[in-house]
Amino acid sequence: MAQEDNKKNNTRENKMGVMPVGRLLAGMALPMMASMLFQALYNVVDSFWVAKLGQDALNAVSLAFPLQNLMFSIGGGTGVGMNALLSRSLGEKKQDMADKAANTGIFLYICSAVVFALIGLFLSRPFFMLLTDNPQIINYGASYTSICLGLCFGVFGQLCFERLLQSTGRTALSMASQITGAVINMILDPILILGLFGAPRLEVAGAAVATVIGQVIAACLALYLNLYHNPDISIKMKLIARWDLIVIKEIYRIGFPSILMMAIGSVMNFFLNRILISFTEAATAVFGIYFKLQSFIFMPVFGLNNGMVPIVSYNYGAAKPERLK
Repeated sequence: MAQEDNKKNNTRENKMGVMPVGRLLAGMALPMMASMLFQALYNVVDSFWVAKLGQDALNAVSLAFPLQNLMFSIGGGTGVGMNALLSRSLGEKKQDMADKAANTGIFLYICSAVVFALIGLFLSRPFFMLLTDNPQIINYGASYTSICLGLCFGVFGQLCFERLLQSTGRTALSMASQITGAVINMILDPILILGLFGAPRLEVAGAAVATVIGQVIAACLALYLNLYHNPDISIKMKLIARWDLIVIKEIYRIGFPSILMMAIGSVMNFFLNRILISFTEAATAVFGIYFKLQSFIFMPVFGLNNGMVPIVSYNYGAAKPERLK
């Protein structure tokens, strides 16, 4: 067992601690850029098919963005903290702490999913009533967000298990999971929204169902890849149940600034929607499309950043300041 552990450590050291930094960063960041661009594309495809139902349907999906973005802010920021702690622990050769970071991170994602599921089930309609008095938009929006948030275990599972792959340098596997979920979503969107091939016509709710199905399948694939193709961490139910308060504090000490910065965008978007919809409902639809299109510009930067964090954290833990710089 000790020999196997040493072999694992040496393998990880050979890549994260020895490979030329430029080649290492390119190998980790490029798959993440590709997968994020693919994610941005399927968001645009979502809007394309929903827009065929009319302006009210497109407005409903656009107005739901602050809630969805808040969900991604919590998941993304938690992932930043978990990634940094896990990669640093691997660099320090502290396998127990790496496993604690992974399993405590999973516990935090479960807690986040429960909170947002409750928000989706009980606060979707009141949220849209704060923005508009158009009953069609409220009905569409409440239906969409209650499904996306009420069944958010898929997206939080996807975010969690993909982050675990990224933190150990397996960004190509993470990309495979993300693209799989995106492709499934894009295939199911027109089928469930418009009722093609004998499927029920679910309209805006169909976009939400397609999204959730894609997220659940991507989460299951990412979990499988972690269990059978990621030997650097050990995922166990007993470790998830025995979450560590010190590890939680460390994850959020690192990840909270990212959560805050991303969540500010949700607050800004909410108030801009309130201002715009007071003039015309068409303005919020256009604003929602703009927000999805601008992600094509920012996603490559996020991919580069996410590829850099594990490398920096690992070499910090391994006390290799020159590689860190």
